[in-house]
Amino acid sequence: MIFDELVPLYRDPPDGVRVNMIMSLDGAAAFGGRAGPLSDTNDQNLLLALRGFADVVLVGAGTVRAEGYGPVRLTADQCVERWERWGLESAPPIAVVTHTGHLPAALFANPKQRPILITTAHLAHAHPEVRDHADLVIAGDTAVNVAAAISTLQAGGMRRILCEGGPTLLDELVANDLVDEMCLTISPTLAATAAIDRPGAHALTAPARMTLGHVVTVDDYVYLRYTRSGEGSL
Repeated sequence: MIFDELVPLYRDPPDGVRVNMIMSLDGAAAFGGRAGPLSDTNDQNLLLALRGFADVVLVGAGTVRAEGYGPVRLTADQCVERWERWGLESAPPIAVVTHTGHLPAALFANPKQRPILITTAHLAHAHPEVRDHADLVIAGDTAVNVAAAISTLQAGGMRRILCEGGPTLLDELVANDLVDEMCLTISPTLAATAAIDRPGAHALTAPARMTLGHVVTVDDYVYLRYTRSGEGSL
């Protein structure tokens, strides 16, 4: 299947939370703190395509800092489709779950695309200046209540929510039974799921690439076989 045939499979976003994540074969969601090394061009293009189907892009602050998030940019075709399907004239805003407000300057690069900061009453009171460059959703006094945040976004007309991670935010969404759709990319790499800090321990300098041998589906389970250097591949 080529990429142009892949995108139409995602054109029906749920009225709720759609999660898009990538994971290595050994269960890592990032390498060196970033998801980028696990990804490829098709996966990156899918991420951009999914944004065109969303009212808002929900992300955890750690992911925003690690990946250097900026405002969402859409293609001309995406803008036309959004207008024809939903009457939307602008790109979806980035909504960041943050307890500190410490976010990269790139996020605020376009004054016409103000991000949404999902945060606490404590931060809003302690740092009133955050309102100068972002819209606030207050969801809790000293800790963010993710369920309340989702309800507030949807009450404001942002029904189609695309969550791009990271793992902590995904855990919160799952724990609150808020995930309506999960889009998962399995990266053909081994990345080490946790840092190894033993003296003299080996550490990967880049994810180890594997080759797909087979993929079989049985009763909604997906059975994958990956090998090194194409050994045993079909």
